[in-house]
Amino acid sequence: MIGKLDEYMRFNETALSLRSQRQELLASNIANADTPNYKARDIDFAAALQGAMAGSKPGGAMNTTNTQHMARGLATGDTLANGTPVLYRGVVQGSVDGNTVDMDVERNQFADNALRYEAGINMINSQIKGLLSAIQGQ
Repeated sequence: MIGKLDEYMRFNETALSLRSQRQELLASNIANADTPNYKARDIDFAAALQGAMAGSKPGGAMNTTNTQHMARGLATGDTLANGTPVLYRGVVQGSVDGNTVDMDVERNQFADNALRYEAGINMINSQIKGLLSAIQGQ
């Protein structure tokens, strides 16, 4: 029974988790807008969500089968904690100091991601309300 509930909520849970991690990347880009040679980073959200929903680990990571195995879960410079590859954003307008952060692009992406995150929260809320009404028989 719990497995069916998990599967029912899995898509929105996964999407929200990826949106949250993407928001952190975008915030990091904005925070480093004046850092010389900083390269703007982002993820391919559609590919990351598709990989997560397919159940495959991005980057070909193996599942652990023993508690003594080292679990994947720490973000590196090239991947998020779940293994999603972090990509460099293409240069829209270069700068003299080598920084590739375009504040207009970053602000737009940040706002878009925030709105989509909020929409995901609303979807989960409606799923929970639907489950509650089914349980209560209304």
